[in-house]
Parts: sequence; C-alpha cells; structure tokens
Amino acid sequence: MLKIRIPGRGEMVLSHLILDYNGTIAEDGCIIEGVARRLEQLRRDLQICVITADTHGTAAKRCEGLPLEVKTFPTTEVGEIKAAEAKKLTGGVVTIGNGFNDIQMSDAADLSICVIGKEGCCGALLSRCDVVVTSIHDALDLLLKTDRLRATLRT
Repeated sequence: MLKIRIPGRGEMVLSHLILDYNGTIAEDGCIIEGVARRLEQLRRDLQICVITADTHGTAAKRCEGLPLEVKTFPTTEVGEIKAAEAKKLTGGVVTIGNGFNDIQMSDAADLSICVIGKEGCCGALLSRCDVVVTSIHDALDLLLKTDRLRATLRT
C-alpha cells in the first residue's frame, strides 16, 4: 500500500496500479528500457496489472517475468473493460495510460496519469487525468518519489 499525504487534499491511499501496454509501457510492442526495474520497486507497495487491447499481440510474452498480471481484451470495448476492472478494485487505484481507450479507466481511478510518449496520446485523455508526463519513467517515478506528486497535486 502506498500512502501519499497531499497538502490541502488529505491522504491518498493506493493499493493497485493499472497500466496500459502499447504507447504506455511499451513502444512498438516492446517493453521500454527501465520500466522493469521500476515495476520491481513498485511491487512492494502496489499490485500491478496491465490491461490492453494488445495491438501487436505480444503483451503477455513481453511481460513474462515482470511482477504483474496481464489481461488482454482484443476488442473495441476495451475502454469499458478497463474501467470495469478499475472499479472492482478496492484500496485505491492509480492508472497510467495514453489512449482513447484509457479515458474511462482514468475516470474510475483515484489517481490517473497520462503519458505523452513517442506514440503520442489522445487529446481527450489529457483533461481527464490528474497528472500528465512525457515518459513512462516520469510516471512511475511519481509513485517511487512521492514528493513529486505532493508538489504537483497540492492545493
């Protein structure tokens, strides 16, 4: 469990991390260098899950050995599925994504982070997230170095 005291907003308690795959933790179907190390650190505090439409069909294989569960839903309803998965979790949920199908998941989260990476990001997602960053490393580091979140989210 990750506890973050946000000045003027109280304590945020997070138990789950839901990640999008392509464009978020992977580029062109391959895990971005440096992600695995950060996930290993985060596993101490958060249960981690990747939920993806799996554009390249490689998510499960590429995530082998990582401290997370992979759920693939190769369907046009993956946005609704991601939101439903987030809503059924208890104990606080943080989501990280970049696509249109991440909007509903972000709306369902206690903390949502949008990544503008090499694949870009859906413009509509930007206004729905609590924090926007330009790399997955920065997104994961917000959870590892929580003073950064404190500074960004304080009132």
